[in-house]
Amino acid sequence: MFDITRETQEEIDNARDVENLKKVEAALFIAGKFLSAQELVALTDLNPILLNQALQALQEKYNDGSAVEVVNKGDLWKMDVKNEYMDIVNRLASGNEEFSKAEQETLAVIAHKNPITQSKIVQMRGNKSYDHIKKFLSLGLVKGKKSGRTKELSLSDEFYDYFNVKQKDTNGSANKESKSQESEE
Repeated sequence: MFDITRETQEEIDNARDVENLKKVEAALFIAGKFLSAQELVALTDLNPILLNQALQALQEKYNDGSAVEVVNKGDLWKMDVKNEYMDIVNRLASGNEEFSKAEQETLAVIAHKNPITQSKIVQMRGNKSYDHIKKFLSLGLVKGKKSGRTKELSLSDEFYDYFNVKQKDTNGSANKESKSQESEE
């Protein structure tokens, strides 16, 4: 039988507390909006007492020396930029998106029809889609294979990694892992 010393138990408890803190911090960081304690419990699988401890620790952590704060309004919690840094955030937020709305729509058609010919995309989306496709090819999100006088476009592995989605196999079910296992054999 193992004897756990008090120091070892404290190390285990501290490691658990740090992990709990990271779960709550990640949830608040990515949410970008107020979350209720109930939503945080569901997201982090922490009981309300441990959640409250983690939230208090995060408030202390971000209280001084950070441009970020943990805001509490009643039962709602949010991670946000402190007011004195909002001008920087607003300037950045009003900048360009990574993909224009038109580019997003073109990429959505490619993803939905995968594979699809470039000529069909241009027919559906117009001549501007040539520029969109060129951008997607340069970013590695889409693969192009010559098919007669056009290209057959399909999604690349980078697309799935970039947007953090699972690939679908030929049966239509999500199955990125099995594709990578097949290539290893």
